[in-house]
Amino acid sequence: MSAETTVVHVVRHGEVHNPDGVLYGRRDGYHLSELGRKMADRVAEHLADHDITHVVASPLERAQETAIPVAKSHALTLHTDDRLIEAANVFEGKTFGVGDGALRSPANWRHLTNPFRPSWGEAYVDQVARMEAALADARDAARGHEAVCVSHQLPIWIVRSHFERRRLWHDPRRRQCTLASLTTFTYEGEKLVSVAYTEPARDLVPPHLLAGAKPVKGASKAFGA
Repeated sequence: MSAETTVVHVVRHGEVHNPDGVLYGRRDGYHLSELGRKMADRVAEHLADHDITHVVASPLERAQETAIPVAKSHALTLHTDDRLIEAANVFEGKTFGVGDGALRSPANWRHLTNPFRPSWGEAYVDQVARMEAALADARDAARGHEAVCVSHQLPIWIVRSHFERRRLWHDPRRRQCTLASLTTFTYEGEKLVSVAYTEPARDLVPPHLLAGAKPVKGASKAFGA
């Protein structure tokens, strides 16, 4: 690898133990399930032969627990970056199953007025700004090597969409960012030159969660000069 080439792997955390189907968002107390821990181990195995010199994660438990096997396998200290956290959402703590009334309550309707921002949570442009800055710092910390950042589905998808020049508002069912997946950003110096996507734990992901991860253009994309 060239001394000027740096790779930043952005990992989505593994499956969370959430039997009540709560939208947990930024809430504390949501840990990886047993299957989620297997997914984290699979990511560590996938990256075992990579030149990882820096590992950083969102402060939320599920991200930290996904990052620990990677850090241990490379004998590295696990760092925390608040900018990698899940997107804020006013519906945290609520469920959206049939008949629970979360979206039937008039008190919630004011949060559903603008899907382009979105009005129910952290603005997409704000997610781009913090994620892009976090990735840049990880790149600089691992200059000439590889870094791992563990984050969450929406912020990962939004920053990838920004880099690939897609609109930020989207159908959530079309996000290509399944559990324990890697969205990999390659830089030459400070310039992003390619984005790639892999799923080392795909065989562990429950089929109903894979169903919504429809392929999109740009699964592996290089950027011109």
